Amino acid sequence: MTHEVVDRVHELGGRLAATAEETERQGKLSKESVELIREAGVMRLLQPTDFGGYAAHPRDFAEAVMAVAQHCGSTGWVCGVGGVHPWEMALMDRRLQQEVWGENPDTWIASPYAAQGVAVPTDGGYLLKGHWNFSSGTDHCDWIFLGAIVGDATGKPVMPPKILHVVLPRSDYTIVDDSWDVIGLSGTGSKDVLVDNAFIPAYRTIEADAVAQGEIAAERAGRTDTVYRLPFWAMFPLGITAAVVGISEGALAAHLNYQRDRVTAMGTKIKDDPYVLSAIAEAAAEIAASRTQLLDGVSRLYDLADAGKEITFADRSLVRRNQVRCAWRAVAAVDQIFARSGGNAVRRKNVMQRFWRDAHVGLQHAIHTPGSLYHSTALTSMGLEPEGALRAMI
Repeated sequence: MTHEVVDRVHELGGRLAATAEETERQGKLSKESVELIREAGVMRLLQPTDFGGYAAHPRDFAEAVMAVAQHCGSTGWVCGVGGVHPWEMALMDRRLQQEVWGENPDTWIASPYAAQGVAVPTDGGYLLKGHWNFSSGTDHCDWIFLGAIVGDATGKPVMPPKILHVVLPRSDYTIVDDSWDVIGLSGTGSKDVLVDNAFIPAYRTIEADAVAQGEIAAERAGRTDTVYRLPFWAMFPLGITAAVVGISEGALAAHLNYQRDRVTAMGTKIKDDPYVLSAIAEAAAEIAASRTQLLDGVSRLYDLADAGKEITFADRSLVRRNQVRCAWRAVAAVDQIFARSGGNAVRRKNVMQRFWRDAHVGLQHAIHTPGSLYHSTALTSMGLEPEGALRAMI
């Protein structure tokens, strides 16, 4: 049985698709797209129930993101990124949760988490300064998560490095309006943000290591729902890869619709071309496999947490390996069908080209980098323990 939010997204699918062109033209989610996502409740799926959310199974969240991305890649991407932020906010101090959601449970939170700023300790908290890239959907958010490295009194990072996730209200950071000019996912509005010596109270911070471990932050926050005991590097990549898989599903649907009555310049009906039909079937199977494996991975971790069992580094590593492979497999399948769509597929009026561009830009995210991750997982599968950088983002 699908979650009610997923059902609502499917019901609103046609309207979401109709907003996609305007979203891309504006370089940020259109007003109607934002309203549709709020109506469906996508951003509240991982939000705690005491603040108007569903505390849903992460599988349901991923399915909702895929359903959105099938119609508009940029909107799906913002849901995949921004929809994880309520999950982490649930692990923060209750004072902060009240500040964010107390008056409006539909308040959205932006990021990025990359430690592109320095937080210098001061009385009661930190002074933060930095410049961050890729704040997806930021124009529609009233708060933001930012990654920061703790510095000494001179602003020099302390060693060994200590990474925080800090939270700021919209009044404490600046969005750089002309900083998002890209070839795909244009409508995500993933702009730069600047912070210049903003004061961050200590209760608006959390150690990145505690969130990465999952159960540590959940225990500190008094959260007993299983979803909040999952590790950060399972939850955050989930939304992003779900968007890429959903975009790939949208590309496949558009391709099928386009090819159904298409006749080539040589007079061949595509429905009579066994080579194209074979490629379509293979691509469809690859995209379906990506969906299945992505949902299976997070469900396995959820079941471990629900049973009170430890989620080991090897468990996390295996799920991350498969999650990365899901994205690459799905986009490769999109390439196969796009290459067989003919010259008219590149015209702006053909939605195939937008799905193709969005899928490739989605693959550029750091969490889809396979090299060191595959290296690490190969070691764990041999019973060896990866060290140092090989443990990053796992």
